[in-house]
Amino acid sequence: MADADEPVEPVGTASPTGRIAVIRVVLTVAVAAALLAASMPALETARVTTTAERLDSEVDRIERATARVVSGSIAVEDPSLAARAGVTVRAPSGVTAATIHRLALVEVDGPRPDSRIALRYRPAGGRDRYLPLRVDAVPAKIDLVTGVIDLRPGGESRLELRYVDDGGPTVRITRVG
Repeated sequence: MADADEPVEPVGTASPTGRIAVIRVVLTVAVAAALLAASMPALETARVTTTAERLDSEVDRIERATARVVSGSIAVEDPSLAARAGVTVRAPSGVTAATIHRLALVEVDGPRPDSRIALRYRPAGGRDRYLPLRVDAVPAKIDLVTGVIDLRPGGESRLELRYVDDGGPTVRITRVG
């Protein structure tokens, strides 16, 4: 039973306070969608930057493995007797990393012959980007056995480095997994 002070509304009609609540919910959702749309370009830029930083760390790991295989070793003609090192390259993944469509070690034309190897990657919707291997301190040529070594863009790839005498000290890089 209703109090005498409360107005009685017919069944099936909406109260003004109910309409206001619906309008508030609709406006809240619209503002949240607008803020999300405005922040997406900045989020994608941050993801691409994070991916570049993580891949640069992978390049550092390859450089250290190259120095490790040469350090204290002698280049030999027989690859089965050559000093070797392994390194696992991990493609960045997760919410904070951009999706990578292509990832490979490649030979590039550089200003110096010892800086001709680079990690090439292509973020989703982007262009090819290159991170050169800096092997200035290594007294050997770097050689990709197959010219291009495709790596898994969404996982791990295992590389093997062998220190051989190929007309001079050379570190041969191959993918083994």
